[in-house]
Amino acid sequence: MTKAAVFGSGSWGTTFAMILARAGTETTLWGRRPEIVEAVEQRHENPDYLPGIALPESLRATTDPQEALDGADFVVLAVPSQTLRANLTTWKPYLPPESVLVSLMKGVELGTTKRMSEVIREVAEVPEHRVAVVSGPNLVPEIARGEPAATVVACPDTDTMERLQAACHLPPWFRPYTNPDVVGVELGGAVKNVIALAVGVAVGMGMGDNVTAMMMTRGLAEISRLGAALGADPHTLAGLAGMGDLVATCSSPLSRNRTFGENLGRGMTLQEVIATTKQTAEGVKSCEAVLELARKHDVEMPITEVVVAVVHDGMSPTEAGMLLMSRTPKPERYGV
Repeated sequence: MTKAAVFGSGSWGTTFAMILARAGTETTLWGRRPEIVEAVEQRHENPDYLPGIALPESLRATTDPQEALDGADFVVLAVPSQTLRANLTTWKPYLPPESVLVSLMKGVELGTTKRMSEVIREVAEVPEHRVAVVSGPNLVPEIARGEPAATVVACPDTDTMERLQAACHLPPWFRPYTNPDVVGVELGGAVKNVIALAVGVAVGMGMGDNVTAMMMTRGLAEISRLGAALGADPHTLAGLAGMGDLVATCSSPLSRNRTFGENLGRGMTLQEVIATTKQTAEGVKSCEAVLELARKHDVEMPITEVVVAVVHDGMSPTEAGMLLMSRTPKPERYGV
């Protein structure tokens, strides 16, 4: 039987562990908080992150990384992006020699501008065929309730992709597609969080659907320009991991990043929003790394620029909107 270890007992880590277990994969969930681990192990629930959701009795949980990793074919990483390097360094001595490391994270590392798969390869010292990415329009509360969803499994190695696809394929609930374009899949997931912050700010200011549509489509243009500069397949960014994830994250009140932006748009300070936000909104930190990555490759990303200015530099949402709308007119397709 295929075995998986899922590291991260937050909402997405727990939900993906539930998918794996129900799909027939022997799954162990690692968590740092003993009370959550005990709840999963003994009561088959995660009351902090998935209240009211019954977890499979076959899903095990532990606070011991060595125990979780014992014999794992897939090591699924679902921790906040900016903590990945430190966490994986700690877990590295226990990694099974042929395991596949799977990223559920949607971010870009501050300081290095590395995508999560690049951080994994660097820290774990593994070849690219042993690193995979899962990303798509996957709003956790809906999936946890058993509503249908699709995602993308990305890896340059076909065999690895198909094995991971089989491990998390759960008809008619969860449908994974494969795609060898790791760069495109990761960029789509990371940058859409930044665009969702912008959409949220606009919604919080009381702006209507025209502004939302403009932000989403021009945001997709920014993702596409950065993707082209980094060698992504443009078809990827028109698919589930690109446009699909962007639409879901920008449109839904379930989105952490959109909700974070809405609170900023309503006039809350950054610290006030952080204090009221229970879970990580990846775009808040990653927006700076995304902008740095864009500048390294001479890619123009004006929405990302104003998101960084609003979130980190004290620019008001009103000033940010005026700045975007006052830019020099351009062709719709430029920079690609």
